[in-house]
Amino acid sequence: MVRTPPPPSSPRDRAIGLLARREQSQRELQRKLIAKGVTADAAKTTVDQLAQARLQSDPRFAGMIVRKRSQDGYGPLRIRMELHSHGISTEQIELALAAEAVDWQQLAQRLYQRKFADQPATGFKERAKRANWLAQRGFPSELASRLAHLLDND
Repeated sequence: MVRTPPPPSSPRDRAIGLLARREQSQRELQRKLIAKGVTADAAKTTVDQLAQARLQSDPRFAGMIVRKRSQDGYGPLRIRMELHSHGISTEQIELALAAEAVDWQQLAQRLYQRKFADQPATGFKERAKRANWLAQRGFPSELASRLAHLLDND
């Protein structure tokens, strides 16, 4: 029996299929629709309609990213950068970060203690490396330095 390919789906159906898998930002959804052969105007119109129907929401997407990335051990600077790359406005980013109410110091402390629990720092150079590790994960450098100093002097 020969299978016939399914008929091409509408831009709306494709977008809903993408949103069914996970939340998407407007920019990301438009980019994916265009990559699937939808014209730029049709993609923008479709995404705008989905946003009006509340099937797509940048604030909801931002909240999801903040929750997921903070659970993965990333700091606020890294999360802000990722959300900016998805086209989320600064205002929406700040609202999402505030709504999740993550205790960044506690999160950084848990990560630090889990990674370096049984290895006390041997000096300034080692504490600087550890602080840099936290900073690379998106925590403010002041917080990273302070934690490296405090936790290794206990």
